[in-house]
Order: sequence, then C-alpha cells, then structure tokens
Amino acid sequence: MDDAGTFDVAVIGAGINGAGIARDAALRGLRVIVLDKNDLCTGCSAASSRLIHGGLRYLEYAEFPLVFESLRERITLRRIAAHLVRPLRICIPVYEGARRGPLIIRLGMILYDLLSVGKTVPAHDMLSRDEAIKNEPGLRHEGLRGAARYYDAQVAFAERLVLENLLAARAAGAEVCTYSEVTRIVIEGGAVTGLEYVDRITGARSRCEVPVVINAAGPWVDDVLATAVAPGRKFIGGTKGSHIIVSPFEGAPRDAYYVEAAADGRPFFIIPWNDLFLIGTTDIRFDDDLDEVRASGAEVDYLLEETNRVFPSAGLRREDIHYAYAGIRPLPHRERGPESSITRKHIIKINRQLAQGLISIIGGKLTTYRNLAEQTVDRVGKILRRKLPGCRTQETLLPGAYRLEEARSMLETRKAVAPPDVERLLAIYGGRSIDLVKLLDDGAASLLEAEVKFAIRDEMARNLIDIVYRRLMTGLDADQGRSQYDEIAAIAAREFDWSDAERQSQLDALNRYSDSFGV
Repeated sequence: MDDAGTFDVAVIGAGINGAGIARDAALRGLRVIVLDKNDLCTGCSAASSRLIHGGLRYLEYAEFPLVFESLRERITLRRIAAHLVRPLRICIPVYEGARRGPLIIRLGMILYDLLSVGKTVPAHDMLSRDEAIKNEPGLRHEGLRGAARYYDAQVAFAERLVLENLLAARAAGAEVCTYSEVTRIVIEGGAVTGLEYVDRITGARSRCEVPVVINAAGPWVDDVLATAVAPGRKFIGGTKGSHIIVSPFEGAPRDAYYVEAAADGRPFFIIPWNDLFLIGTTDIRFDDDLDEVRASGAEVDYLLEETNRVFPSAGLRREDIHYAYAGIRPLPHRERGPESSITRKHIIKINRQLAQGLISIIGGKLTTYRNLAEQTVDRVGKILRRKLPGCRTQETLLPGAYRLEEARSMLETRKAVAPPDVERLLAIYGGRSIDLVKLLDDGAASLLEAEVKFAIRDEMARNLIDIVYRRLMTGLDADQGRSQYDEIAAIAAREFDWSDAERQSQLDALNRYSDSFGV
C-alpha cells in the first residue's frame, strides 16, 4: 500500500459540498485531500434543476433563515461565478382551485423581496389574467387568474461550478483524487487517524494520515460511515428527483415557469436551458441502489402530462424526450410525513459518538454550498485547535470569473473560433478560455482538439465520459454530443496513448453511459 502523505483534512465526495469545503480549507492554509469514487460531480449536484435560487417554496414551511441564507448566497455566487451563474426570470401562473391562490402568491413574493437584502435583480411584479396571456400566449387560458414574475438565477452547467471550486482548491495546494474509493476510515483510540483508498482505474491502493475526515458523499454518507464502524443509525433519507429534457415545443414559454401540478399540488419547473427545456422535478422517497438511479416511467409521464396541461399546444410525448436524469437528495432520514416537508437545511453532523475528527454533511444545495463550506471549515479549526485565517471565499472569484472581458476580446479576434463558439466558450470556461485557446498556438489542429487536450491536461479528466459530460458539456446537448464521439476518442487516445482496443472500450463505455439516460 502506497503512502499518500499527511494531511490536515480529508474530504470524501467531489460534489458541490465537498468541492466547496476543499476550496475554503485550502485557501485557509490547510493541507487538503479530496477523494471521490467516481469523477467530480457525478451525483446529486449534476442531477439538480440547475438553479441558484432563494428557496421560495421554503416560505411555506416557515424556513425563513434558510430563505435569507439562500438569497444572500445567490448574490455572492452571481459575483464570484458571473460566467456560470446568470439571472433567470420565472413566472408562476395562478389557476382557479389551486392550493396557492393569488393572495398567498402575492404575500410570498413580497416576503421574498424583503428577505433579499441587497439583491441585484428586479423585484417581483404581478400580472393580471390578460397580462399573463399577453406575456405568454401558449399558457393555458382556462381557469387562469393571473401570474407572478420574479427573478432567481440559473447555473446551466453545475458540473463546471464544481470543477472550478476543485481547480481553485488544487491551485491553493489541495490534492484532488477522482476515481479513488475510500475503503476504510482508520480509527485508533476513538479518533480518526487516516484513510485507506483504492484507485478504481489503476487498482493502486494508498493510505494517508489525517486527523479530520469530512464525509461529504451526499446520498452515500451512510455507506462511507460503514467503512469506519458497523452500520448503525441511518442519517440519510434521500428522495429522488427526476427531470426530462426536450426541444423547444409549440407554445413554449420565453421565461421559466414554476407551476403547481394538478395531480398532487407539488410545484415543478419548466425551464429554458442550453437551447432546450429542462422539466422537473419529482420528490419520491428512495431506498434502493444509489448507483442505479433512473427516472421511472411514472415520473416521466407525470412531467409530460403536467407540462401539456399548462401549455396545451405542446403535445409532448415520450418520443419527444431527448433524455432524462434522476438523482437522490441527501436529506435527513425521516420515517414519516410528506417528502416536501423534510427540511432542506444542511446539517453539519459532528460524529463524536463514532470518532473524534469525523464530520458528516447532511443535505445542502448548489445555492448554499459556499456558506456550508465556511461553517464546516470553521468547525475543522476548532477540532484541530488551530486559529484559522478568516474565510476568503465570499470575495475570491472562481478561476473562470477572472479576465472575462479580456477573454471575450481575444475570442472575437481568433479566426479559429467561430462567432457561435464565443458565447459557448465563455459560458463554459469563462476567462479560462484564454488558456484553452493557447493550445491552438501550441499545435492543436482544431478548437475541439484544444478543448479535449485542455480537459485532460488542465481539468483532471481521466476518460471519455469525463470529457464529454463534465468538461466539454456536449453530453448535455440534445444528441448528447454523439456526433463527436469518434473524433473526441481519437484525440483522447493520442493524449492518453491508448491502444486501439482501449479506445474502443472507452467508446463503448461512453455509449452505454449515454444510453442509460434514455426513457
């Protein structure tokens, strides 16, 4: 077993929570190692509705501190990740017989604005029935009483938000180990002393010495704890959220829509996204294989029926769906009660009953990850009995948020970069596009070759799935990027020095992965 060295803190899980914690800890001078059994952002962070939102619906459950925190963090993320997090106008239609009538919606909007201290987006407005129809002619007219409009924000590529946090952590000295599965949390004398893990690609086994382990494995939190102690109390009671992806349809809205489902009264979203529409989500208790999560036929039909009800001319059918995805929310375990009432507040669980130095993260959201990380690292300092420097993540830009205007000017003058690619590159890489395009000067024959090389050399991609789905982001297109698979594989094969057999094996794995999102 290889000796991986000594660290101050180990973070298990390279989703948004783990990435944010790693960045904060590294920026405060701690020696950090991050481990994930898969690539970065392969769990619930990628399976979200891709919103940076203030938690409007949390007002129903009087979770005012969570709403205030979310709204504050929305402002922060718009500042530190301006290339990835962008304003999104959302409309709520109000129909006769709905659980939430015009008065309730109006009061919620007013409270939402009041809690959004220092907001950088316009305040809400209320639309009459005629105004709502004029604003969105495709909206179902029957029973419509009016609508409310407000602003939240969207992160089209959540994978890139996670990646940039990890890149920032690595730049500050953190070691990031993807495809590294923790096999044992070592506990001696009632305290954490180290970790053992295996590289799932090479098979190499390693051990590191570390006094603090942060279990940020999302839905897999309980599985990770089982590597340290016998299975005991269940901390995670996840619920499944599913989404479908379709092309723009007849009567499709210009704004995002937040709609109360007729079937169960649960709100869901219809969101313009990546030149497509993202529709979701569901909320169903899940107690099955966490590595085999799929959108069910019933969920797909529910989302289609509800969308067709609100936009009658859409006529969406299963064959209109490009792909679907599902993820498990790592919510606190709760035996009874409706899924929607389970708190969305994060919990930083200090597992003293199991071992000194063991922390588990329960819950969390894309919106509030930065604040969760700050709170967690503050607690790490207390466990280590060290006075840490203050948190810097609220003001420190993520890597791609630097040099945005410089990047735009540079891209617009490059003959190898077509005009449509300018906005795409800025939306994915931000200011880091400058470093990417330098590869064209260093021999890359095309922009695609430059992007693939950049993913491998600078962004920790280890296989074709990583490249397509979590670096270039073409895996999220309508065709899941399939037209480029052979070319990407050829470039990657040269970069990794793959044999023909390995290249084909990688292609086969990529196609199977893409097929897994079918309905």
